Amino acid sequence: MKLVEIQVGDELPSREHVATNVSLFLYNAAIWNAHRIHYDEPYAMNVEGHPGVVIDGPLQGDWLSQCAINWVREDGQLVSFEYSNRASSCLGETLTSGGKVIEVDEANRRVSVELFIKNEKGEITTPGSATIQFN
Repeated sequence: MKLVEIQVGDELPSREHVATNVSLFLYNAAIWNAHRIHYDEPYAMNVEGHPGVVIDGPLQGDWLSQCAINWVREDGQLVSFEYSNRASSCLGETLTSGGKVIEVDEANRRVSVELFIKNEKGEITTPGSATIQFN
């Protein structure tokens, strides 16, 4: 992808994410997160009041960063990234990550993107942003 081809408003490719019990278990094991809301449904529902097993906020952040990295590929690198989990999502939901270009700085070879994870209702549950430095 060439920087001159990128325009404000261009959309990044979206991707659907469906967490499973196994993927949540492996992710939480890898990050040493033993919070029971991510694997114990009766605990998540009856003790903490969630509608089901909760999908990790950091996992959703990883999906957002992947969205930007997969879009830029080897043509640049992620130089800043942030996100905020605004609503919880539960096992069984299909979440969609995506984004759009909000600024193109040709002089400094940087592009700013707005990122999101949306739930099945189309609500943004995890907004984010990133800056990409092009080669």
